[in-house]
Amino acid sequence: MSARTSGARAGVALSLGAGLVLAAIVPAAAHGHSGHAPSSHEDRSTEDRITETVEAMSIDELIGQMTWTRVYGNSADDDSMAAENQQYYGVDTPAEVIEKYDLGGVLYFAWSNPIIEGDPVGAAELSNGLQEVSTSEAASGIPLAITIDQEGGIVARMTEPATVLPGNMALGATFDSDLAHRQGQVLGSELAAVGVNVDFAPVLDVNTNPDNPVIGVRSMGADPQTVADLGVAQVQGMQSEGIAATAKHFPGHGDTDVDSHSGLPIVRYDRETLDQHLVPFQAAIDGGIDMIMTAHIIVEAIDAQMPGTLSHDVLTGLLREQMGFDGLITTDSLGMGALKDIPGHPLDDGDIAALAIQAGSDILLKSPDVDASFAGVHEAIEAGDLTRERLESSVTRILAWKAERGVWADDPSVPVDAVLDTVGTDEHLATADEIGERAVTMVRNEGDVLPLQPGRDSVLMVGAGSAWPERMGPMLIERGFEVTEDYEDGSSPSPGYRERAVAEAADHDVVVFASNNANPAQQEMVAALAETGTPVVVVATRNPYDVNVLPAADAVLNLYGWFEPSFHGAVAAIAGDINPTGLLPVDVPTADGSQTLFPIGFGLHYPVTPAEPELLDRHGRERDRYTVPESQGVQYLVNGEVTEAGTYQVPRSRPGGRTDENRVVTIVAEPLEGWELAEGATTEWTMEFTTGRPGHGHG
Repeated sequence: MSARTSGARAGVALSLGAGLVLAAIVPAAAHGHSGHAPSSHEDRSTEDRITETVEAMSIDELIGQMTWTRVYGNSADDDSMAAENQQYYGVDTPAEVIEKYDLGGVLYFAWSNPIIEGDPVGAAELSNGLQEVSTSEAASGIPLAITIDQEGGIVARMTEPATVLPGNMALGATFDSDLAHRQGQVLGSELAAVGVNVDFAPVLDVNTNPDNPVIGVRSMGADPQTVADLGVAQVQGMQSEGIAATAKHFPGHGDTDVDSHSGLPIVRYDRETLDQHLVPFQAAIDGGIDMIMTAHIIVEAIDAQMPGTLSHDVLTGLLREQMGFDGLITTDSLGMGALKDIPGHPLDDGDIAALAIQAGSDILLKSPDVDASFAGVHEAIEAGDLTRERLESSVTRILAWKAERGVWADDPSVPVDAVLDTVGTDEHLATADEIGERAVTMVRNEGDVLPLQPGRDSVLMVGAGSAWPERMGPMLIERGFEVTEDYEDGSSPSPGYRERAVAEAADHDVVVFASNNANPAQQEMVAALAETGTPVVVVATRNPYDVNVLPAADAVLNLYGWFEPSFHGAVAAIAGDINPTGLLPVDVPTADGSQTLFPIGFGLHYPVTPAEPELLDRHGRERDRYTVPESQGVQYLVNGEVTEAGTYQVPRSRPGGRTDENRVVTIVAEPLEGWELAEGATTEWTMEFTTGRPGHGHG
């Protein structure tokens, strides 16, 4: 049945009994289900019952509970991807993979489980089928952790009709913890509806390296406290929906210039700098996060030899002992190239699995060779490098989490007919659109080329194919612009495409160019378009640094994503329907990296006209009122004091009928930092309130 080491299956008969006992001994209170049939064990504490169950497991069953990996197919018994399952596991179906290894969890991908991408009902049915297998006597008898990487933005396994979110850096550009909490709720509720109980999100990396090839817009920014505030809000929103959030990638992947999928990043900063990258993780720990995912990077300030995933100093010394984390630690994917690229330490998949557990990880995530992982752990035990007790401690932690989160339940299935009541609702889509609108960051607007005038201005819509300009063109047309669309695939516009766009530019009032990490070919095309004399507006759809290599662009809007909510925000800003309010969540350096071109918090806005206050002088002095309005980009001073929006009573006159000077109210509007008032706007209003007949205010 299994390619695992001989003798390792000695506990199989016991494991079936253990699975049945396990399902019976967790009381209803542990997982929130009512109607749980009492058992002879009901008087025992959950902790004691978990201990009893763990002690009854074989070594293989312990390793299996720690093994969370992908399975290929759209249902438990789907053999349409048997070739892939055979290649990695030697069996045909997802059910057989779960049964072979007594898996503790599975990991969904659109390429291994295509149904999850666009069919949430089918995804729920898949989850239910896998749970049915896992809770049967043929497997562990314990419900699965069903996991996914659903960060929002460029890393999202579920797409339409699920809610498509702009992404974390777009969220970072709003600097709004309430929006972050709502994003977490959207993710958590939609995943719970399809039977997923773990999201490997949010990314809490502080992205301080503009050349980072793997994090970038997956991060919420470069300021540690902002990332912490938004990250904790997102975690709490997600976990309020019953989904485990996972902070990644510990101890911080934000200052790397190597992608750990293909190579080994090494960061050489000092401990003081590391502490800044740890700020969001400590905040998440203090905020009650369920899981933390390790990074396959060497942090020399802690361990100059081993990447975090395999370092006892990082996972146990730093994360457990210094930072006080007692939740679940999971590796990042064990199939990534970084772990095979450690200088002086050639490792096979068995070595990697054993070292990850020695370091302190509870979960072996997506091993490329599960049989080798099992064998490596057995060899480490036989050599005295690992103990059964070490495995038991992780499995105890996993089962306690499953009980607390309600994963370990009488019936872990989800109601399939209710999926679409949650997934992709109007409320969720509105949250995505709000993030997209509020994220738009205007970093250049020479000559006030923006906003444009719908119904009057004609637009040539072009751009790099990797920026998805074809999503934006129809939105401009719908908004009322006359638009000529011309698109080409790929990230590097061809000379022919560039020449064609240049020839078309003269016939339009403006060119809108969608960029994506503007490479030399994109830079050349923007420069050539600008030379025509037609204003060029760039919408930068990925990392926010394009402005520093596109000096000829008249206007630059950073979107941080190429999804519909982001483009809706861009069109609304271009048309003047919204005033761009997004602020840079990172520093933008000059092209040569020697200086800061734009700092964190920079963002331009259109000039604003202050809303007019209301001053009411009525018969009877107790009825005199003035109202300070809400007005974007404006603060109001009442008699020289900054005053929040609201309605206020005018002070009474002094005894003897003399008028108190405080009954003269002067309200002055001033722009907030980074804003300016429209030319000719009224900015001052004064009224002398009377004690008898009403007076009149004047501007």
